[in-house]
Amino acid sequence: MENKETHPEDRGKTVKPIEHDYAQHENDPGPSPEAVFEYDKEGASKAMKWIIPVLIVILLIVYWIVFY
Repeated sequence: MENKETHPEDRGKTVKPIEHDYAQHENDPGPSPEAVFEYDKEGASKAMKWIIPVLIVILLIVYWIVFY
């Protein structure tokens, strides 16, 4: 996933190209192709779908106990 937005401090800086010859640029390499094109098939979304609603319910229960 590419992020098209730029940070104000990054204006004017050039983006390093994807690294294909690590030995040649060993001191200052660019990102590897695996890092740029990695597919995250599991990710945190499955856990977050359960954690966020449970936390909301817990917070509502605590709020109800404290303020009522």
